[in-house]
Amino acid sequence: MSSAPVDCSRFPAFGDLSSLLHRVFGHGEFRAHQREVCEAAASGRDVLLVMPTGAGKSLCYQLPALARGGTGLVISPLIALMDDQAAKLTALGLRVARVHSGLTREDARQACRDYLAGELDFLFIAPERMRVPGFPEMLAKRKPALIAIDEAHCISQWGHDFRPDYRTVGQHLAALRTGADGAPVIALTATATPAVQRDIARQLELREAAIFITGFRRENLAVEVLELSKPQRAEFAETLLNEAAARPAIVYASSRKAADELAVRLNARFPARAYHAGLDAGTRERVQREFLAGTVEVVVATIAFGMGVDKADVRTVVHVALPGSVEAFYQEIGRAGRDGLQSRTVLLYSFADRKTQEFLLERNYPARSELERVARALDEEFVAVEELQQRLKMERETLERVIEKLIAQGVAVTDWNGGVRGTGEREWQDGYDAQVAARREQIDRMMAFAEGAGCRMTALMEHFGERGEARTCGRCDVCRPSDVSGAKMRQAEHHERAWLRAILAAAAKRSTSTGKLFTELALTKDRKEFDSLLDGLARAGLLAMANDTFRTPDGRDVTYRKVSVTHEGREPDEAALDTVWVREASAPTRRAKRSSLRAAPSRSASLRPAARQTERGGERSLERERVAAPMAKKMVERPVAAAEWSAEQVALEERLRAWRKEQAQAAGLPSFFIFSDTVLREIVAAAPGSLAELRGVRGVGPEKLERFGAAVVAMCRA
Repeated sequence: MSSAPVDCSRFPAFGDLSSLLHRVFGHGEFRAHQREVCEAAASGRDVLLVMPTGAGKSLCYQLPALARGGTGLVISPLIALMDDQAAKLTALGLRVARVHSGLTREDARQACRDYLAGELDFLFIAPERMRVPGFPEMLAKRKPALIAIDEAHCISQWGHDFRPDYRTVGQHLAALRTGADGAPVIALTATATPAVQRDIARQLELREAAIFITGFRRENLAVEVLELSKPQRAEFAETLLNEAAARPAIVYASSRKAADELAVRLNARFPARAYHAGLDAGTRERVQREFLAGTVEVVVATIAFGMGVDKADVRTVVHVALPGSVEAFYQEIGRAGRDGLQSRTVLLYSFADRKTQEFLLERNYPARSELERVARALDEEFVAVEELQQRLKMERETLERVIEKLIAQGVAVTDWNGGVRGTGEREWQDGYDAQVAARREQIDRMMAFAEGAGCRMTALMEHFGERGEARTCGRCDVCRPSDVSGAKMRQAEHHERAWLRAILAAAAKRSTSTGKLFTELALTKDRKEFDSLLDGLARAGLLAMANDTFRTPDGRDVTYRKVSVTHEGREPDEAALDTVWVREASAPTRRAKRSSLRAAPSRSASLRPAARQTERGGERSLERERVAAPMAKKMVERPVAAAEWSAEQVALEERLRAWRKEQAQAAGLPSFFIFSDTVLREIVAAAPGSLAELRGVRGVGPEKLERFGAAVVAMCRA
């Protein structure tokens, strides 16, 4: 592609988008959903776009900005991302400038002069530039054609990567979009829950925004989750990535030290390097350049790596520690398979990871008393942070975190010289408590995802509020346990099938906690082995697991995991038990289990309470269940309460269930792979008499309609 400047007179306002797509970007057609977004922004509508990494978000502001004529203003929180986008646009022959801390003062001044002269197609700026005296006023002298807020989740205090500097961006937008044809604002992010989406729209004061939330289903991505102790994870990653087909790869570690140590270990097998904020800028740039070029095959990184790195052929993403949120996890796994080829992501976690995340939460969010102490010390005059530190005798790192949180709550502001002052805001404590609670809920949701028994991709789609066909992905560790790379999965053995039946029989009598079920049945002394059986039953759709809460005598609310049997689990035959897959234990553990099997209690004896098991397994179970998130209910595939059916509806439900069972057994799959209980009951309620009516039932997509539509409609007509 030629790097000669493009004649912008070829971009008349509201120019033909398809023509621009081909002539400027060299693409023959739009990717999914891009056209609708570009048309909305080019016509002048504000837009909120939530689209995964690698799905083509950048084009959704670049193309309409060119179509509208003038300069597109892009506000982005990451220098690496700005530089990457600017380099690509410059290579296309467009005129691009940047203003951020990594550039010289003269470069920044020249960028401003070019902007005011109308000689730029795009100007990229960092959000903190809006705090520089006179800079917002300079931008307002020449109105941009379009304003793009990239990584917009950073603007929300409920987002996983909140940046206080982003919080004030919305205050400056009104001055940039005055006039009859004011610039539209397009907010773009790869990870925003419904609550974050609402906050983004509110903070940016979007006007009747067109909202696009789409593309979260990644058909080429196999998502696997494996519970593994921390000492085992390095060996696992080494074995997994030793296969050449698993590389290039990104491994995410929890700390700089962990990234360094694992990178050294992996580098003994294949070219691997560490990447994190503790390395100097030159080293980070070299690692990124070598990874893009292919001379480095694996990067072991903290979350500092990946943003703006456009490497399409990443085959594997491994997390050797639990991420702090589902949003961060999804954003990071989104760097795999951007070329559309089959790729794999593996999350390694254990219950101990939750403790690590809670430690990080407490470190990053100081006690409210610390914030109150600093807030009392601030007045209307700016004071240097060094002076404030000496006055309060507080550690510098803690003080900086406190100031950051006070800024986020509107209690403090800083100037470009690093000074800080109070705003007079007094009613902020509840807001801070809510923010900490939101962060804790993110950990809860991440843990619930890891421990979930439903399709991984479906759980991710539901988390981000994308509404689509209720179907399983067919590739994750839940959907295809026989093809899991993370751990050997096998069908239940003969003695385990007896245990599975005992579990289902007990759960059919009453819904109970997993801890009580373990101690009362006393099938095995190994709680992990018992949990693997529950996990297998839940994956097969024979058990449903959810969370419940009880109040202790001292007034504490304790959340625990409970199980109940599904319709298919009440009278399971051998074909149903064939769909139960359990994780293969290591050889020494298996030998120990087999020796304990000879002393296993009979089924009648197993129903007696077992104090020993309570002592060994129940206590740990209660702790695991106590911290389980109530929000995890959304993550678990489970039946919902049916309405009061008529006799005809009851008969239809029975016909559909019998048919579903036949279809599942023929395919060797759990019944919910055909239709989930929820969709089945939607069909009963709608009783569609034609394919057109069935198409309108929530959860019935084109694929299921084509495969099963005729049979379902025939049963509904019977």
